[in-house]
Amino acid sequence: MSAKYYKDNNGMIWFPSENEEETIWRYAGNPLFDMPKMDAFWHICNSAVAMVNGEYIGVFRCEDKTGKPDLFLGRSKNGAEWELETKEIVFYQKDGSRFVYPYAYDPRLIKIEDTYYVVFCADIEGPSIYIAQTKDFKRFEMLPTGFLPFNRNGVLFPEKINGKFVMLSRPSDAGNTPFGNIYISESPDLVHWGNHKLLMKNFYENSYWERIKIGAGPAPIKTDEGWLLIYHGVQGTCNGLVYSFGVALLDLDDPSKVKCRAKRYLMTPEKDYEVAGFTSNVIFPCGALTDEQGRVTIYYGAADTTMAMAFSTVDKLLAFVKKYSE
Repeated sequence: MSAKYYKDNNGMIWFPSENEEETIWRYAGNPLFDMPKMDAFWHICNSAVAMVNGEYIGVFRCEDKTGKPDLFLGRSKNGAEWELETKEIVFYQKDGSRFVYPYAYDPRLIKIEDTYYVVFCADIEGPSIYIAQTKDFKRFEMLPTGFLPFNRNGVLFPEKINGKFVMLSRPSDAGNTPFGNIYISESPDLVHWGNHKLLMKNFYENSYWERIKIGAGPAPIKTDEGWLLIYHGVQGTCNGLVYSFGVALLDLDDPSKVKCRAKRYLMTPEKDYEVAGFTSNVIFPCGALTDEQGRVTIYYGAADTTMAMAFSTVDKLLAFVKKYSE
């Protein structure tokens, strides 16, 4: 299955697996950041990446040594070794003033036509979804807020569908939400959102790995068979919560319809940098690159401490979601 929609990502970082039977495999150079050696930051996690003119730009969730999370730009020549700015991104409102918030986290970076959109969560009288736009990664302009608190995990589709922008989100409460399902919404202008529909519920057919809550991950990947959605699911254990990856396939023309959804997890915390850290047993996908050959590179946060990469292909993900949805 060719992912013919993604020529801008040709030449992206990707390595094959030594085991042809694997659906998903980790980058041998994980984790991407050696946090004890970082001067400016305590944690770098849950961040999104895009390829722009053959180079990599990322919007990173970084926490400084006070523990405050904010969003910072990063650049890379090869997709693995990153230089991060130490001044947070400044988001400007329409009147030219600075958009002010206590803290921000878990960004997604999505290109639609000739504009890049940063969708992130900021806690202003409760966590909610905010959208900024840029064309040059020098000036970021806020769009009027379209979602009420409380909401998280806002993820845009990378193109309009039937003339509308489409967003996935996870309505929540004010805290570390002990519940959560994925909803889908549409908008004519990225400001006025409506036609909200429940897309996917947690605890799908007694899948305990996602019993507590689920949330969208990277922007859905367009394929000829539908939209591949990589998402996170959360299980409750005696040792606390465990965050894993799952995968579903949405209808190409009407993504509010789920064509199939794997009952088992796609990937779960197993490596030391995923199992142990600031928040143990967390893998949290926020970014994915796909090229014309259908290769997929996933950027994910590990243990709320550092970043890592995993690889797959469109064909393997499609085969996985079909096999384990039966």
